[in-house]
Amino acid sequence: MSLSTVRGTLSSLQSCREEIGTTMVIVTDVAIDLAESLGEETNPGIKEMEAMILECAKLDREINCFVDIVQQVTGEVTSQQPEAMFSLSATVKERFTERTALLSDAELQKHQKVVAFKDAIKNTLNQGNEETAENMEELDEDIAVTQTQVNFTCPLTQVDMVNPMKNKECNHHYDEGAILAMIKARHSQKKNCRCPVVGCGNTDVKQSDLIPDQILRRKIQSKKTSGNRT
Repeated sequence: MSLSTVRGTLSSLQSCREEIGTTMVIVTDVAIDLAESLGEETNPGIKEMEAMILECAKLDREINCFVDIVQQVTGEVTSQQPEAMFSLSATVKERFTERTALLSDAELQKHQKVVAFKDAIKNTLNQGNEETAENMEELDEDIAVTQTQVNFTCPLTQVDMVNPMKNKECNHHYDEGAILAMIKARHSQKKNCRCPVVGCGNTDVKQSDLIPDQILRRKIQSKKTSGNRT
């Protein structure tokens, strides 16, 4: 086995992770539709979608773990004798088995997209209950438009977000690509990333604080679709 073969395999696994992420977004969308139409968190369909999200999260975690171990082992091999390449597969398998044995299903509840799924279902059901209780008074059109622009616009790019991420610490939203680029740039300067929303006191935005906001993403897509039709 050559290192070039290993790198090709890792690249393929990264593509798999991206596909898993896309699948989790689709599953969340289906669950939101069910929550909107049925209004019951205990509906078997929603529970089935949650089980699928957890399975995807488990697979994503295992791939991430495997890639990390392979990178560690190949890094060690390159500094040793070439003969070490022959035991590469066995070493990776041994370490992967040891590490996965320490993992628990309870930890999957902290997976970014699992948290996003639960938040999306909870918010969808809450919105439905609020609409029923308040009998939905009509909002002034100008105020509604202004509020939509505020909610949909990324404070960094100043355009509608594509993949909105919610900061669970300060509850502000940013487009995923923009905020991750900002965090990376600030960390390369050995500085904390301050929340870009004017007046926010959050001086240390971390990637671990960001959660995909599926409901907001759907609203943005709906607005875009309506605009295209118009």
